[in-house]
Formats: sequence, C-alpha cells, structure tokens
Amino acid sequence: MPIPTPHIEAKKEEIAGTVIMPGDPLRARYVAEHFLENAKLVNKVRNAYGYTGTYRGKELTVMASGMGMPSMGIYSYELFKFYDVENIIRIGSAGAYTDHLAVYDVVLVDSAWSRSSFAKVQNGCQDDVMYPSKELNAKILETAENLQIPVKPARVHSSDVFYAEDNMDDFRELYRKHQCECVEMESFALFHNAKLLGKNAACLLTISDSFVTHEELSSLARQESFENMMKVALESC
Repeated sequence: MPIPTPHIEAKKEEIAGTVIMPGDPLRARYVAEHFLENAKLVNKVRNAYGYTGTYRGKELTVMASGMGMPSMGIYSYELFKFYDVENIIRIGSAGAYTDHLAVYDVVLVDSAWSRSSFAKVQNGCQDDVMYPSKELNAKILETAENLQIPVKPARVHSSDVFYAEDNMDDFRELYRKHQCECVEMESFALFHNAKLLGKNAACLLTISDSFVTHEELSSLARQESFENMMKVALESC
C-alpha cells in the first residue's frame, strides 16, 4: 500500500484520529517518552518526529509541525486530508506582548490575527483572523479547570517572520491595533486548514519570553518544562 504523502512515512493506520502537535521535534519526542504508553516512532522524514501510543487508554499521535505557517500548513493539511485526523491540538511557545501574560503562563488561543498570505494563496480567503474549534476549546477549558491549571484565553499574532525591522509596528502597536496579546508562528495556518477541511483544531501556548519584561527561557526549558500545557492537551483528548 503506498504511503499517503511525501512528507510523512507513516502508514495511514499508524496515525491516530487526534494529534498533539508541538513545533519542535524534540518536544514531540519528550511528550512521547514521558506521557505515552507503548509509543512507536511512526515518522522521521526530515526529522519531523511522529509517535503513536496511548494515554490513559486513548490512542494518540504526537508529531512535530516544524516552524512557521508553511511547515504547519503542509503537515496539518496532510494529516487532516490524507490520514483522516479529526483533531489537532498545537502545543507551542509564545512571546508576551502585554504584562497581562507572564513567563510560564498557559494561553488558549481564541483567535489568531495575521498579515500572512497563507489563506489567500491557499484558497483565496481574505480573512486576517482565524478561529479555533469552539467545541475543542470548550473541552480544553473544562479540562484545565478540572486539573486546576490556570489557562488564559487570548488572541495571538501569527507572524510570518521572527525578526522584524524597526520601521514595522512593534509589539505595543500590534496589541493596540489588533488586540494581540502574544506572538507565535503557526496557529493561523492550522485554523485555516481545519476550517477548510471541516476538522477541529486548537492551540495551547506557554509564554516563553516577554517583550515587556525581557524575561526569557532557555531552549532546554522550552523543550522540557511546559508540563502544565502538555497535561491539559493530553487530558483534553
């Protein structure tokens, strides 16, 4: 039987109906090794590690998306379209644009604003705000409450660039003009693909650095110390 896509080597039956999706392949491996039972490596093409196992008896896949909307766009589309995945929960890091969010806070994205041309080029959609699945977000909020883990709903800025020049709007202007409280680089594309294909998507983020206070976490801390976010995502499944 042929492999469904050139970017994922897993057989169709090796991918679960729900996927937890960090950007970092090493975070995917960390989640698999520390939370899943009987985790099996099902994808290593381009080192975008994907593992399928069980969590509290539920089959789950955890797989890396890579960085940025083009990468998330490819993997989420292929998982939804060719692997019949129904739910993708992105787990990632974000930079805070306001002092309402502090390092280690867990954010549930309630909308993603972007200047990206991703949706326009993909299917002509002109919207600059994309939304997650209401049902999936409600389940995540309920789960977080049951776990007594604080989760803060917020609008995110999904950026196409990590480094912007001084003549562009800074974080204060992006917060003032578009109500974006933090920044990451993937959820706009994920939400668009889910809407396009009639699937469910959500995004949980941990604040890893602050534009306001200039506090930031190390790469190792980003990889391994976001356990509240991971627990909420896993229990929501």
